[in-house]
Amino acid sequence: MAIIRPFQPFDLPGMYRVCLRTGDSGRDATGLYHDPDLLAHVYAAPYPAADPGLTFVAADADGVLGYIVATADTFRFETWLEEHWWPALRERYPRERAADPGDGTEDWQRIAHIHETRPQADELYDRYPAHLHIDILPRGQGVGLGRRLMATLVEALRERRVRGLHLGVGSGNPGAFAFYQAVGFSEERPGDWGSIMVMDLRG
Repeated sequence: MAIIRPFQPFDLPGMYRVCLRTGDSGRDATGLYHDPDLLAHVYAAPYPAADPGLTFVAADADGVLGYIVATADTFRFETWLEEHWWPALRERYPRERAADPGDGTEDWQRIAHIHETRPQADELYDRYPAHLHIDILPRGQGVGLGRRLMATLVEALRERRVRGLHLGVGSGNPGAFAFYQAVGFSEERPGDWGSIMVMDLRG
């Protein structure tokens, strides 16, 4: 049975692997990237760097098989990214690489995100300031591990008196949408790309 524990720096390589192998709407995204680290540079690694107390790892005898990462304050986190995280990545991945090479790979989309994203206030953050990403390899799915990771994070956020939590789920991942509903999220902003879902943590 997998254990859930607070993040340690030695977990990062395993988190990078999990992020890539679940990065195509829950499916393995290895074939979509020339650079296998790009996805986690954006969606996993900055969270424990900014606030390691809100990253939790699931591990079994074979290593890291899942994680949940979060920030308690999305706008402050976006500001931190702009000041401390994106500059090095913008230098490493020049803007001219943010062009579609036409070979079906998606490195260029992540590179465009690195260069184009900026802190942006949103009234949603007033009610649901925290946000998260959760990824679990197939061998850890269907056994309640996602619920355990989510419960661990929610407890940590409530200890900090964070009032609400949000996340984005793509339309290509209906299983994730159903999971989030099952653990207490509701749809706040539906769109063509997917949905923003929210959870009130004050109860």
